[in-house]
Amino acid sequence: MSIKNMNAGNGETSYANNSGLQKVVMKKTWGVLDETLKDMLTTADNHDSFLKCMKMADLGCSSGPNTLLVISHIIEQLSENKHVPKQLEVFLNDLPDNDFNNLFKLMSTTPHTNANTNTNTNTKNNVECYIYGAPGSFYGRLFPNNSLHFAYSSASIHWLSQIPQGLEKNNKDNMCITTTSPPQVFEAYSKQFERDFTTFLKLRGEEIRGGGRMVLGFLGRSVADPTSKDEFKTYTLLSETLSGMVAEGLVKEDDLHSFNIPIYAPSIQETEAAIQNEGSFNLDKKEGVLVPWDANEDYNNYDNMVSDKNNNTGSGKIVANCVRAFVEPMLVVHFGSSINVDRVFDVYEKKMEEHLSVERSCYFIHVISLTRKT
Repeated sequence: MSIKNMNAGNGETSYANNSGLQKVVMKKTWGVLDETLKDMLTTADNHDSFLKCMKMADLGCSSGPNTLLVISHIIEQLSENKHVPKQLEVFLNDLPDNDFNNLFKLMSTTPHTNANTNTNTNTKNNVECYIYGAPGSFYGRLFPNNSLHFAYSSASIHWLSQIPQGLEKNNKDNMCITTTSPPQVFEAYSKQFERDFTTFLKLRGEEIRGGGRMVLGFLGRSVADPTSKDEFKTYTLLSETLSGMVAEGLVKEDDLHSFNIPIYAPSIQETEAAIQNEGSFNLDKKEGVLVPWDANEDYNNYDNMVSDKNNNTGSGKIVANCVRAFVEPMLVVHFGSSINVDRVFDVYEKKMEEHLSVERSCYFIHVISLTRKT
């Protein structure tokens, strides 16, 4: 199984309406993003092609309003520099089953963008922005050689191209890596990430021109040893929910034991090793940031709430809806009509509320800035 798409549309359980966490993660990358863009423009030669037309890609853009926020933010950052590109071409990339229709409908009502991919002018700085859809896996080639100046990705690289081979039922009640997973499961996931990330870097190295930049923000581990801390406790609680339904006869045990999710949180050591071994990019900057599980677009004071165990009102539902937005399609494919998805996430929400009343848990996010070697 590989991830195909998030919950489409604009409904209550859609990704578009439950991606507040990803918005917070994105904003956590903006310090590195802004610094990278500023440096790229400051060091540019007046004859550089991107001062006429800068070409960039948003890799794993998904289908919600966050995508439009990225574009607007980058335009604002470009506008603050004296070397402002006259034109900006943005390629929005995600898997073919992504809800591109909804994405381009959103663009028709958003400043600086146009759903028909025609020019739309930022009148303050006269930057013409052209936007295109680029469906396909970023683990495959997407663009011609040396065609991009900049690439950006937030909350996507941790998704693997496939379930690691050899897992079979070795992971039993778990759906991804946990502290109780056997060694062969850790190894299988680690090797799959190494293969995928190496492929990703190699292909982007072919598509991004020498001196071009790339900023990536993705789920990671805060510790090198994956057995010392459960970085996927959100999924552990979901596994426990499904195990409870097995005991009630609502889910088949064999189905649960064979269910795994193609997601991996690498350590910074694994990430650095892959970059160095592949060799197309220099690692310019790296940061690790914490984002609470229940962070959302109204979560303005989330940095101060990490340690607040008493402030979890509605947090279980926020987390449950967020997880449902991208796990539900995989549950439906694997378990079929035998599973009651509403029931699963009702129980999961209660488990999450109980957990957050005891511990204000966070995701650990890697943010890195890379330069294509010349």
